[in-house]
Amino acid sequence: MRRRSASASLLPFLGLALAVAFPCVATAADFATHFADATLRIDVQHTGDSDEEIVALDRLHLEGPWAGPQAKLVDPLDLGRYRARLLDAASGELLWSRGFDSYFGEWKTTGPAGEGVRRTYHESVRCPLPLRPAVIALDHRSADNELREVFRAPVDPASPELRRDPQDADLVVVEAHVGGPVAQCVDVVILGEGYTKDDAAKFAADVERFAAALLGREPFASLKDRFSVRGVLKPSQERGCDEPSRGVHRNTALGCTFNSLGSERYLLTEDNRVIRDAARAVPYDVLSIMVNHSRYGGGGIYNLFNTFTSDNQWSGYVFVHEFGHGFAGLADEYYSSSTAYTDFYPAGVEPVERNITRLVGGQPKWAGLVGDRVPVPTPWAKAEHDAMDAAYQQERGRYDALIARLMTGGAAQAEIDAAIQGSEDLSRSHQDRLDAWFAAQPQFGQVGAFEGAGYCATGVYRSQLDCIMFTKGLKDYCAACSAGIREVVEASTDHPRTTETGR
Repeated sequence: MRRRSASASLLPFLGLALAVAFPCVATAADFATHFADATLRIDVQHTGDSDEEIVALDRLHLEGPWAGPQAKLVDPLDLGRYRARLLDAASGELLWSRGFDSYFGEWKTTGPAGEGVRRTYHESVRCPLPLRPAVIALDHRSADNELREVFRAPVDPASPELRRDPQDADLVVVEAHVGGPVAQCVDVVILGEGYTKDDAAKFAADVERFAAALLGREPFASLKDRFSVRGVLKPSQERGCDEPSRGVHRNTALGCTFNSLGSERYLLTEDNRVIRDAARAVPYDVLSIMVNHSRYGGGGIYNLFNTFTSDNQWSGYVFVHEFGHGFAGLADEYYSSSTAYTDFYPAGVEPVERNITRLVGGQPKWAGLVGDRVPVPTPWAKAEHDAMDAAYQQERGRYDALIARLMTGGAAQAEIDAAIQGSEDLSRSHQDRLDAWFAAQPQFGQVGAFEGAGYCATGVYRSQLDCIMFTKGLKDYCAACSAGIREVVEASTDHPRTTETGR
């Protein structure tokens, strides 16, 4: 599904730019000098439209031990539409930084926002707790890839306004896989949504199942000792989640809903404070939300959260796909589905996402992975693929309309179930046909630059014909995605070995 990030021009020069912007490499000794082993959560309200944004401080929260790296405090990745910076109040020294995307950042790219409609979203930045007064600053990345400050506020760790709220008593915690100490691991939390207190055993089994799905795919399978996966359940009054277009509304703990930003299958929540209060029961770097539902859908926003449902035929795929967005800042590689966004990757500007390119400068950012005899751009039977996909999208749209009409019109459950099953059967048969078609193509398995990616049918390219970021199924990440994931793992952990050398 969707996770939107920013764009960058002249990507080959980013390393030099980052070296100039962040001349000091933080060490573990720096951590002990500047930080306590605790987490500061800075909650803000983010308001505006496509042309204007206002950020206001909401609350400061003290959370548990810091789960991130202690020797890699300044983010080298340059991913995300936003960047958070923590500065020493007295000296102005940069203490910590991190790139991220936000729900508001996605709102800015929608049609209503472009027409001047304003919305407000609650957001959080989590950083290590400074020992002395500091300043939090947020920067927004413009279309020309310039990061410009949009917010600055003092934060005082000694302030009586730093909230120390007790943890909710009704939470259920599951440890599915612990790879090692938190600073050496990417700590993943899976929050349960739409599970009642009677569903605790199902929740635990689901967490184990999806942890295995993630850690069973490369490159994660080779990096199991760099990951930990835990589950936290805040029981809901009802099962499932909201489905507005189908007339379904549920009383659930985390407020997840389909039809987010007007997109049928986009599954998000705006109840940021609630999910943060639940997630702090365990150390975490990556936040996932698992919705107790059989419908297909999900979402992922870089360094915010990713969502998926538990019981659809594609749920394992959706989890791993959305994890690529939420953890590694990967772009969607498909280009034919309906989205809520406009002009996401401007012409002439190279996207920062590691798995798509506009070929600014003539070569993809993964040029080192392309064979000597592979042309760039790389020809493929795009018209044939697009005809198959267009027919599928049209038929899927008919099923969507039929299911919504039946559910809102009070049809018999058997009739509704038959329509839902028809939609699932269509999805499976189409994907089986696509998989067979891809496998028969002469370019299958090649690394090149294949046109069509990032919601753009032309002018944006992906590294391989197929990928878990392109079509459905628990399949491999493409070469560019895998390299990008390893880069993020390396930047996010203090593990004694690198992701490139293996064990």
